[in-house]
Amino acid sequence: MPAEAIAYRGRVASDEKERLRLGGMALRNGLLIHGPTHWAAAVRDRDGGIEVASERKPELVPALVAKVPGLRGPVKLAEAMAVLPLVRRRMPSARLPFEDPRVLAAVGATLVATSLLRRRTPATAMREGIVQAIGAVPAVVALTDRDLAAYHGVEHKAIAAYERGTGTPGTDEVAAVPKEHDRCGSNLIVPMMLLSAGGTVLLERLVEKPSNAARAGVGLGGASLAVEMFAWSDRHHGEPLAEAFHTPGREIQRRLATKEPTPEQLEVGMEALREILRAEEGGGEDTPPPAA
Repeated sequence: MPAEAIAYRGRVASDEKERLRLGGMALRNGLLIHGPTHWAAAVRDRDGGIEVASERKPELVPALVAKVPGLRGPVKLAEAMAVLPLVRRRMPSARLPFEDPRVLAAVGATLVATSLLRRRTPATAMREGIVQAIGAVPAVVALTDRDLAAYHGVEHKAIAAYERGTGTPGTDEVAAVPKEHDRCGSNLIVPMMLLSAGGTVLLERLVEKPSNAARAGVGLGGASLAVEMFAWSDRHHGEPLAEAFHTPGREIQRRLATKEPTPEQLEVGMEALREILRAEEGGGEDTPPPAA
C-alpha cells in the first residue's frame, strides 16, 4: 500500500554487499515496487502475458528535505502517489487498487457519513473513533478483492526474500517466506487513527468551527508522527514497545490485508522484483526488457 513506500525507502547494509531497501504497492493485477530512485511494475495483461516497465521516480523536494523528521513521511507518501500516473501512462493494462466501482462508492459514502457525524454530534473521543473506523471502509472494500490481497502478499514475500538473501531470490525462496512483513504500511493504520482522533477532539475543543484546512493539518500531523513512531520501532525491532507497536499491523495483515498468492501471481511479483533490481543497479536505464 502507499505507506509501504515510505517504510521501505532507503538502503540497508548486507554482509556481502549493500542491498536496496524496497517498498511497494499491490495492484489488482500485479505489483508496483519502489526503489530509492526508480519504480518498477509487472502486471498480468488480459491475454495472460506479463507486462513490465520501470522509470526514474519524481523527486518533489530536495533530498535533504526528504530526510527531515516530521516532513519525510508526507514527502515520501506524496512521491509514492506521484508515481501512479507514471505507471498508468507506461502500463495501460495496470489496474490500480482504487479502480473499482465498489471502492469509489465506498469512498463517497464514507465522506458523506463522516461529514454528517461531525456536524451533528459533539466532539468526543468516541465520535472520532467511529469516524476513523468509517474512514477505513474503502480500504476494507478494496481488500475483499482476493487478487489485490494476494498481490499484497506477493509484495511482502518478494521483498522479504530479497532482504534475507544476497541476490535475486528464486521462486521457491519467495513462496516460502511469510506473507506478513513488519514494515508493511498496515502498521501505521492504528497509530494514525488514534493520533488523528485525539488531535481532532483537541482541535474542536480549542476552535469553535475549525476549517477543513485545520482538520487536514491535524491529519497530516498525525500521519507524520505515526511515521516517526514507525521508524523508531523499525530501529528497535524486538524490544517490547516496538513489538506492541507492530502487533495491530500484523493482525491486520494476517486476517485481512494479505492472502497467499498463486504460483502465477508469484511469477508476476518476481518479474517486478527483477526489474527494480535491474533499474536500480543497472545505472538507471529506464528501457524495460521484453515482456514475458
